[in-house]
Amino acid sequence: MSARFSPVSAGSPLSDQVAQQLLLEISAGRLAPGARLPTESALGQQFGVSRTVVREAVSRLKSRGLLASRQGSGVFVATPAPFVPLTFDAAVADSRDAVVQLVVVRRALEAEAAALAALRADETTLQRIEAAVSALEAAVAGGSDGVDEDLHFHRCVALAAGNDYLLHTLDYLAQYLRGAIKVTRANEARRADFAAQVRTEHARLVQALRAGDASAARAAATQHMDNAITRIGQAEPSFWQQEGARLARPLVHGLRRP
Repeated sequence: MSARFSPVSAGSPLSDQVAQQLLLEISAGRLAPGARLPTESALGQQFGVSRTVVREAVSRLKSRGLLASRQGSGVFVATPAPFVPLTFDAAVADSRDAVVQLVVVRRALEAEAAALAALRADETTLQRIEAAVSALEAAVAGGSDGVDEDLHFHRCVALAAGNDYLLHTLDYLAQYLRGAIKVTRANEARRADFAAQVRTEHARLVQALRAGDASAARAAATQHMDNAITRIGQAEPSFWQQEGARLARPLVHGLRRP
């Protein structure tokens, strides 16, 4: 086996870091299907951890079908080649960076979804999107954070795009996007001008969809995400030291979990 591993460091759980390194080697093909892992003792020496930590990391990858034990022979990379589930790099600098990175992912996906929706949405679909915007505004006016309603609005747009793969990708990412939206909406709620900008951006997107203008819809969705990143950058330092950090903590943990 050609793969060599680096000692892990204090910070996130050691077993998480070990599992992440093993997963990266499998994804890159340096641990090929059928390759045998070193012993727990040898891996422990390379990673600088106990055999218990190695055992926990290996067990996690076994549960995902990426590794398999052969009695009397050791642990091997699963064969045929496993489908490696979508994961995220553990090297996230801080909670603000995690949120920004996810907004960038949203921008790429939702801009395309908006363009397709503008071309394919019928009257029933457009009314559903408009109702979702109204529900969002009503929730916020009633004191809610509007996170669920925000996700529902954007999902209605993705549904109108008529691309099941795009919709399912956004549905999968919703577990991470929910955390990012919690942070962005909490930041926007602290300033009336931020909240007003969001309402205007949603209205501009709906207007482009209603007009059937794919270019305008793509631009509106892109600008909405770009402005969200700008608003994150304009947040007061106290927000990231308190509420923003608290809301983003589960998000960063999710990014680090192999």
